[in-house]
Amino acid sequence: MTACSSDSNVSDTTAPTAVSASSAPAGATESSSAPASSNETITISWTGDNILGTDADFGGGTLPEVWAANNKAPDYFFRNVAKYFTKDDLTVANFEVALTSQRTERYKGDGETYHFFGEPALAKTLTAGGIEAVTLANNHTFDYRQKGFDDTLAALEKAGVEYFGTGSESEGSDYDYSLIRDVKGVKIGLVGYQTWLDTPEIRKKIKSDFASLRKRGAQVVLPYFHWGIESENRPYDVQTELAQFAIDNGADAVIGTHPHVLQSMSTYKGKLTAYSLGNFSFGGNTNPSDKRTMVLQTKFNVRDGKVADSSFRVIPTRLSSVPDYNDYQPTPYTGAERSEVLGFINEISPKLNGKISTRFTPVPA
Repeated sequence: MTACSSDSNVSDTTAPTAVSASSAPAGATESSSAPASSNETITISWTGDNILGTDADFGGGTLPEVWAANNKAPDYFFRNVAKYFTKDDLTVANFEVALTSQRTERYKGDGETYHFFGEPALAKTLTAGGIEAVTLANNHTFDYRQKGFDDTLAALEKAGVEYFGTGSESEGSDYDYSLIRDVKGVKIGLVGYQTWLDTPEIRKKIKSDFASLRKRGAQVVLPYFHWGIESENRPYDVQTELAQFAIDNGADAVIGTHPHVLQSMSTYKGKLTAYSLGNFSFGGNTNPSDKRTMVLQTKFNVRDGKVADSSFRVIPTRLSSVPDYNDYQPTPYTGAERSEVLGFINEISPKLNGKISTRFTPVPA
């Protein structure tokens, strides 16, 4: 099958619900007072593009078919990486599918386009795999219009998965969710953006969102971008400039997806940027030619309410447990393959070449 396309021209409790910035004022469900002093280390795992579904035009071997053949086991997709996700403090993924029975597709143009759907029960596989939160800021969550999107939110909420992200006019979507999650007494602020361009509007939005998160008590601010050019292993200027802008305005790290391949990692002012984490449990292709992906883990040392320093590591992973086709089970590489993929990630990351490891490494200043 053809890989997913861009279809474009180029509550402060232990388990809060996502807050819609467009419908709720800052602090409406969260305390706007300053957070208590804390000294904690928070480990967050990140994954790239997850499409727990298929396109109606795909043939055999699709993700729903494989799941059904495995008795729809809730732990099927993430069982080989769950040991990382259940031992960290938070796991965040890009969730790029509509969980709905709706079959009225959103019009995306006259060219080749993709509309991804899955049954709502698939949401429980995220919970079973240890994934607590997802970004919805991408070009597929609105594939089945407002009804499909609303069904997706309902499925995630039923499964206990939190969500965040801002809709994009280019995708016909209008939603705006941010998330503050209390992790070991530290408030983690999450926002998501889909953008193909570096515009005054997106910069204004980023700056405003970060300020709102801080006002609501966030001690760690983390944006997740959906951006870049498909199949390119290096970022282009829109990505690098927006990443720097985000860090200049208070981001403690920058995470990205969309190109469907791994991209460079870099640092700026002592903050990490991972431009693209590649595909993960990816129903957008039954046999991608490039199956390399990774789990990124970031560790933040928070002292007196601020990030004092951070470190990171990568777990080189294949998006399938087998090399010859996609069984939708991301599986860490071992041996020579792990070394090869780790070397590749270093090679495409000039500023961090030789410093990207499977062991936690301090983010260089």
